[in-house]
Amino acid sequence: MNFSSRLLEEAVNEFSKLPGVGQKTALRLVLHLLNRDEAEIGRFTGAMVTLKKDIKYCTVCHNISDDETCSICTSPKRDHETICVVEDTRDVMAIENTNQYFGSYHVLGGLISPMDGIGPSDLQIESLVKRAATHPVKEIILALSANMEGDTTLFYLHKKLKDFNIPITTIARGIAFGGELEYADEVTLGRSIITRVPYENTLIKG
Repeated sequence: MNFSSRLLEEAVNEFSKLPGVGQKTALRLVLHLLNRDEAEIGRFTGAMVTLKKDIKYCTVCHNISDDETCSICTSPKRDHETICVVEDTRDVMAIENTNQYFGSYHVLGGLISPMDGIGPSDLQIESLVKRAATHPVKEIILALSANMEGDTTLFYLHKKLKDFNIPITTIARGIAFGGELEYADEVTLGRSIITRVPYENTLIKG
């Protein structure tokens, strides 16, 4: 792509680093901002800087939060003895939008992926094990994407948690959303949570 301005090119290059944003989309975004007044652009950039500087991660579940402990973990209306394990904040938002789950969460911060150099120690797995060992827990739901990384993480988590005698379940598999929770429609994802099954039932018996 040929640019008439070095400054325009640099701005487009920065926007195109965002997930799913190609250069054409980045160019449209940059030109849109260029047509806004300085006050509006200042609010936009200020919101990003404040987000980066002030955002916190819940000390209990590791979800993004404004406070040390998130609103879900402090809510008396939630079932804190049921923990739904997810990859990241996007999955928490997707499940919350179903209005079918009223327990707590545990955000791993990713999935085990040896090809990408991500191992168990890079994720919030030990804190999950500690929660299972030190708090009353009646069920752990493993709500991870149906892909190779998700299955690897499921297997590892089951191995780490099985000795606690806590029922470990997983959301129904075979649901048609490409393996990514964030892309699931709310009805399908909600149904998959309600019809969750014991993880052992998904293992191939040798």
